[in-house]
Amino acid sequence: MGESQRTYLPAAGHDWFLPIYDPLVKLLGGEQAKRALLDQADLRPRHRVLDIGCGTGSLAVVIRRLHPDVDVVGLDPDPKALARARQKTERAGVTIQFDQGFSDELPYPAASFDRVFSSLMFHHLPRPDKEKTLREVRRVLKPGGSLHLLDLRGPESGSHGFWAHFLHSNRRLRDNSESRILELMSQVGLANPRTVAHRTMIIWDIAYYQASAPAAGVGAGSEPGRDGLSSMTPS
Repeated sequence: MGESQRTYLPAAGHDWFLPIYDPLVKLLGGEQAKRALLDQADLRPRHRVLDIGCGTGSLAVVIRRLHPDVDVVGLDPDPKALARARQKTERAGVTIQFDQGFSDELPYPAASFDRVFSSLMFHHLPRPDKEKTLREVRRVLKPGGSLHLLDLRGPESGSHGFWAHFLHSNRRLRDNSESRILELMSQVGLANPRTVAHRTMIIWDIAYYQASAPAAGVGAGSEPGRDGLSSMTPS
């Protein structure tokens, strides 16, 4: 299905909210939350990094500023958000590749990234696309590479309040529990899925997750192909 035929939930929840999305996220503590996600990733020179659902490019720009020897790629289905991301990158004087596309159909070869980031995006996805996205992440990660995911906590936190429900549907938040996310990571063959931290962003509770692609030689013969299918289960 072509991109023009698909729908998506914009970064701000609504197109008309996009101009104030970055200031709002900053006000709510989003910059510190994303910086903590980056600190967990142990980036090294010459790493290749993918930010799925990159939105307006805030995390990608921070990565490039703090790690100039890292190659950064951002992907998002929203052309309006990507236009803002490219403007932000030009102002910052850094080089980042931004691509339009969907997280469940990543336009990249298998085993092509050392790190994959997802920041405040995963809850946007309908249930089937959550699993497809994680299969694609598993596919594009190099052996031993890792996924670093930051997202709103599901109903177990009980403290999303008015703003979370205003920006994002109850239904999608209900399907974003920690147990569900960790279960999906395990199902697609990501190794050692875990919650590494919790944080409060004034009006939201968020969780940090990590998982990795099995190291080279582990589970030989079960590396997923382009469709992401794999029979491997993590050890």
